Amino acid sequence: MKKNINIIQVKGFRGILYLVFMGCCFAAGFGWFPGWSCMKLWNFAASHWIQIPQIGIFQGILLWGIIAASYFTFRKDKLVVCMKSSEGLSEEELRSVFADMKKQIKDDAFLKSMMKAHEAELRIKNLSEMNIPGVDIKDIKPVSNSNANNKTAEKAETK
Repeated sequence: MKKNINIIQVKGFRGILYLVFMGCCFAAGFGWFPGWSCMKLWNFAASHWIQIPQIGIFQGILLWGIIAASYFTFRKDKLVVCMKSSEGLSEEELRSVFADMKKQIKDDAFLKSMMKAHEAELRIKNLSEMNIPGVDIKDIKPVSNSNANNKTAEKAETK
């Protein structure tokens, strides 16, 4: 099984702050700072050597974008982006992934109720596909409580 899968979970206000911080860092590191540097170089050249108008930060960011796009377009080593679907997981790997997910959601009441609803839908779908005579799908009610399953199983064992 592939153990190098990383999942980023955003939970609560702290997670949102973390995402905002990451977005600001990416914007500053790849956009604002190189744009500011291009603006300063352009304005230095404009004031000392060439008689051209000075530019602001927005024009500096656009200049940086033009320089970066030109670099990727005209360099000798072409940038290759390969898009392909990942290999499918085997049944055993899927079961282990779902088992890990179930362990993680035991504490989350909302996710637990969503899983129960999904399992009930699957049960009803399977019963409707079987076409058992005398069984009406409308009569089937999903079990809302795991304790009810345990009590029903205990009654069946005692009989």
